[in-house]
Amino acid sequence: MTTKKPKAAAKRGRPTQYRAIFAAQAEAFCLLGADDARLAEMFEVSEQTINSWKRRHPAFLESVKNGKEFADSAVAAALYKSATGGHFIEEARVVGDQVVTLRKQLAPDVLAQIYWLKNRQPKHWRDRVEVQSDVNLNVFPPKEVLDAMYARALERAKERDAFLIGRRERLGIPVDPVEGG
Repeated sequence: MTTKKPKAAAKRGRPTQYRAIFAAQAEAFCLLGADDARLAEMFEVSEQTINSWKRRHPAFLESVKNGKEFADSAVAAALYKSATGGHFIEEARVVGDQVVTLRKQLAPDVLAQIYWLKNRQPKHWRDRVEVQSDVNLNVFPPKEVLDAMYARALERAKERDAFLIGRRERLGIPVDPVEGG
């Protein structure tokens, strides 16, 4: 009886274009602000391939994460400094070898403050106002209430009319009878 050795599983698809050096390159690109779409352009592959590389190559995934996190935190820190302002030291050479140290103030940047607040606290700082959709647009009271209001107004008008007619009569001003009234 002969036993057959199992065949090695055949690899499907094209061979990968991934190289170990791509991890360091990806981190450098991400430090410059590249996202996955830009990485795909730089490596001349699809964005789906970039996602595949991140799943199959842990070093590549870590490099991309590190690059993005470092870049994002550096920009966030710079934005924060720009928004809050502060002081910095500057050395200036004067005539000869004298060095003068100057402490300068950086004014806060209003646009940086707006950007920061709109992104950190969008509920409080967004430009768009949300309107509630459950607002009752029927502003008129029910018919019964309107009828009662009309009856009261009519009664007050009759009382006022009677008061004015009595006043005219007391003052001796002739009153013309109103037809139909």
